[in-house]
Amino acid sequence: MSSSDHLSRRTLFWLLLTNVAVLLPLYDKITVATLGICAICFIWRLGIYLGKVSRPPRLLVTLLALSAAVTLALVSREMGLLNALINLLILGYALKYIEARRRRDVLAIILAGYFLIALSFIDHQAIGNVLLLAPVTAINTLTLVSLYRDDCSATTQSWLTAKLLLQSLPLTLLLFIVMPRFAPLWMVPQMKSASTGLADEVGFGDISQLTRSAELAFRATFDGALPPPSQRYWRALVLEDYDGKHWRQSQTTKALQHRVNLLKPARTPPRGDSRNYSIIAESSGQQWLFAMGNAYSDSQGVFNMPDYRLYASRPLEQKLQYRVRQYLNAPLAEPLTSTERERNLALPAHINPRSRALAEQFVAEYPQPAARLNAMMRYFNQQPFFYTLTPPSTGPQQLDDFLFETRAGFCVHYASAFTFMARASGLPARLVTGYQGGEFNPDAGYLSVYQYMAHAWSEVWLSGRGWVRFDPTAMIAPQRIEQGFDSMFAAQDSYLAGQAFSGIRSSAWFNQLRLRFASIDYYWTVWVLGFNSERQQQVLNGLLGEITATRIALLVLGVMALVFIIIGYSAGLIAFPTRQPQLDRDFRRISRLAARKGVMRAYGCGPKDYVAQLRQRWPGQQQLLSDWGELYLQLKYAELQPLQHRMERKRFHRLTSQLWLQLLRTAPEPQEHLSQVSSRD
Repeated sequence: MSSSDHLSRRTLFWLLLTNVAVLLPLYDKITVATLGICAICFIWRLGIYLGKVSRPPRLLVTLLALSAAVTLALVSREMGLLNALINLLILGYALKYIEARRRRDVLAIILAGYFLIALSFIDHQAIGNVLLLAPVTAINTLTLVSLYRDDCSATTQSWLTAKLLLQSLPLTLLLFIVMPRFAPLWMVPQMKSASTGLADEVGFGDISQLTRSAELAFRATFDGALPPPSQRYWRALVLEDYDGKHWRQSQTTKALQHRVNLLKPARTPPRGDSRNYSIIAESSGQQWLFAMGNAYSDSQGVFNMPDYRLYASRPLEQKLQYRVRQYLNAPLAEPLTSTERERNLALPAHINPRSRALAEQFVAEYPQPAARLNAMMRYFNQQPFFYTLTPPSTGPQQLDDFLFETRAGFCVHYASAFTFMARASGLPARLVTGYQGGEFNPDAGYLSVYQYMAHAWSEVWLSGRGWVRFDPTAMIAPQRIEQGFDSMFAAQDSYLAGQAFSGIRSSAWFNQLRLRFASIDYYWTVWVLGFNSERQQQVLNGLLGEITATRIALLVLGVMALVFIIIGYSAGLIAFPTRQPQLDRDFRRISRLAARKGVMRAYGCGPKDYVAQLRQRWPGQQQLLSDWGELYLQLKYAELQPLQHRMERKRFHRLTSQLWLQLLRTAPEPQEHLSQVSSRD
């Protein structure tokens, strides 16, 4: 190995640190087998750094590579194509890491590290991950600097790394503003794991599981005033099929969702007063979106379904921002076909006979549908029902046990019972799941809706009115609807139950701090992740006035020229004129005045000879010129203590001013004398 390929000990140390830093943000993508192979490579590399072992035997590297290939082949079907490729890259990174001996090997590791950092940012673009990836990028760059500047100290290498990263910022910002906003190029199958949030089927205990989660579902920003809490019903899924235990989406709806990208469902927005707002949906792995009432969206990649839901063109693997118009006075009144009527009246035979009998009793007492539904709602208020997140279990006849035995449950219990009785009484009804409520953030002015705010209610078809919302939960626990989930249940009883430090996390100061950080993340999402084509046009219009190819080219060239100037100046290729020290400026002040008086300083004349020349010209200032000249030589060439240097420097400045005044008072020399002096010089 040549001396130029020698790896310094500091480079080996940075390489150890880089290996951990690069792989840490990808912890959720690394399989157990991949983690084991990476650990073996790291431990062996640590042994090399400590001088305990030498380079690994070829057989060990070969066995690790074969193990990695077999492992990926076995689990790639379950983990998805993208995550299999990520693990393959991580394994290649680790195997190259264990056998690195030359400078080019380390360079390949560093470049692969940059690629892994980019993959981590693509997967998680929240501001917390960005703050984590910034030092990871710095450490990877520091390893690159140490590879070529191993003769420098660690402090110098760190400073060079900071300069490189700062020099890259103008070009990065330029590319962010100017580059067209293309669709992501990494749209490949994701990991086959359980997605978060609501599911397309709901049983008695399903939504209660979401009350244990404080994860953010979405955020909403309104153009005007916020809707009151009682109107914050965020529709997500419409469930029409019921088998006695679970509510599911109908096969017709599923088939329409599968071909939504091929044939956009036709639904034109109504007219009338509207409420406009923006939604930022968190990644969930699902495609259903969230909106209130009769909602319509023109955002790209959002489809308006016939049942008045919004649906995304692809699963939400990243945050999605879209605009919504909610028509306040427009009912959900699409025509109800005979097939849809039958679907929303269907009930399994021979289940819940007592609930059916109760529904028939309501039909006999209240022939009119509206009066009948209101009586059903009052029934939940008049009977001793209880709202709880931990209801007792029920038997095969779920609704009968709930309505007549336990009488304790949460939103799914009440919505299921109401929808069942409405169907049993001859009224088309369906179950709707979504979220209810929202936490207002006063710092940034938006609503945050969390998973624990998941909710279920009923929609019943009434002639002339369309689908009308009925929420029996409001009859049992009105504060849950009017004031939100947090007013009904303490955090320790729901989303903080069983979590560490739950007392601290439910305190007022912690919530205040949480809202502040949430505001920062919100602005990051809106201004950076939400920087779409429309916002790009606005920024370019503000910068250029009019967007033309010529102006964009000039902007790009200008920023690139600035970057090149900064790099050239840092590398010493470009030098700017600098101001002379005060000592030299004082000396030149006397020199210029003496030249005006006829004493020209000859080329190559040193300070001592020049002062002698001045003394010969002005014999009356012998002592002043001698003191001034000696002090200049002392300040220029002698080694003085800092305090003494400052004191003598001030004295020299005073002598310069005094000498300048004395020379200024002398009469100027005749022109012929000046020409003689100049010719002699």
